[in-house]
Amino acid sequence: MTQWRPDPARLRRPAYLSLADQFARAIADGQLPSGTKLRPHRDLAYELGLSVQTVSRAYNDLIRRGLIAGKVGSGSFVLPPAGDSNPPYIADRSSEVIDLSILKPVSDDHHIALMRDGLHWVAENLSASSALSFRPSSVLPHHRHVAAGWLKRSGIEVAPDNIVITDGATSAITTAVMSAVPCGATLAAPALTHHLLMPLCKYLGLHLEGLACDSDGILPDSLDIAAEKGLVRAVYTQPTAINPRANVTSLARRRDIVDIARRHDLFIVENDILGDVVVGAPTPYAMLAPERVFHIRGFTKVALPGLRLAYLSAPERAAAVAANRHLVTSWMATPLMVELLSHWIEDGTLPGLVAWQREALQRRHTLAQAILAGLDFSAHPQGLHVWLNLPEGVDEDQFVAQARVHGVAIASGQAFRVNDHQRRNAVRIALGTKREDDLQRGLGLVRDLLRSSPEPLLPLL
Repeated sequence: MTQWRPDPARLRRPAYLSLADQFARAIADGQLPSGTKLRPHRDLAYELGLSVQTVSRAYNDLIRRGLIAGKVGSGSFVLPPAGDSNPPYIADRSSEVIDLSILKPVSDDHHIALMRDGLHWVAENLSASSALSFRPSSVLPHHRHVAAGWLKRSGIEVAPDNIVITDGATSAITTAVMSAVPCGATLAAPALTHHLLMPLCKYLGLHLEGLACDSDGILPDSLDIAAEKGLVRAVYTQPTAINPRANVTSLARRRDIVDIARRHDLFIVENDILGDVVVGAPTPYAMLAPERVFHIRGFTKVALPGLRLAYLSAPERAAAVAANRHLVTSWMATPLMVELLSHWIEDGTLPGLVAWQREALQRRHTLAQAILAGLDFSAHPQGLHVWLNLPEGVDEDQFVAQARVHGVAIASGQAFRVNDHQRRNAVRIALGTKREDDLQRGLGLVRDLLRSSPEPLLPLL
């Protein structure tokens, strides 16, 4: 907890506003850095000789300004600066809140049992190279062949040496973007995109260009116009249900994007982490343009969260670059987990998990369709979420705050926007919470809150 304290001698009427201003200046000056936990209302009120109500009003004013956030059961914390991208999910899960803010697969007790059995298998069959070697070339050759076989099931032909095994999709995305776009250049992406792409580009010194989209994905003209400027080196896509609006880009649109990428010699980063679970998905970009596509298949979202691995297949001309970028950021994926993944692919456990997940998600979507009937939303029956458009005049951040107060956490659409071009207020609702009755109750709370035309939150007096 910080040593900085408000100065009671500088308080002016109204005291709550003067107190909030002191906090705001301390935050701006760096005396209260991001993540700092503020003193409890009652303790600060006693120290300053103020009422608890006055301190509560000051904290609520800081929440309204976007400077702090309150977490039930945890206290109040300083938020990152406005220039940083806030995560769409709640940082701390409370038993009082139904958490529909973070994308995760459906899971139950049999997943825990499978993981325990799998780890027992790893312990009994652990190779010396997985336990002792520091060199990816000593550990991963067999596993790259397994990966190539898994990708071939989807029609993706890739040489094992062109596959980088990573600790999850985020590592794969980072490696692909670093490989495709040099520092100072531009990455193009849908205006609604992966929430981590904005901070990633900021940290790597890249410009991120938001592209106009429709229900079929990126508008080809928008990419063409951006590429004509000469600075775009790659385009990032999430074409199969994992994008915020849960759309699946048609084969015709994918071919249009490939034509533009070839004309301007752009790389394509294809985040296809739901490709294994979505039925009847069009041909992946990696099959349409293997010479320029970095393709990502992950296992966290289609199997179980603990299987934090992904396959990144790189085009032949960039395979060595991708391997080097991964070496300097992660060195190699965790060998023990790679052993487990390969074992589960070879013995049929992983295909079974994917099939189970597909059926579970279809049941969740049937439930969501019934509860949210009449509302404006988009979804895919094997997707992980619902994208709910809010009625005119309903502010998404205020709606998310209202939902949180009523006991359900959802994600504001702001976390996924590259810019506010053609902004439409919306929220993302994840469907993978463990208990189906929690999901039913959470969706009902969102529906009822939307139908009740909630007023903005007022400060507590």
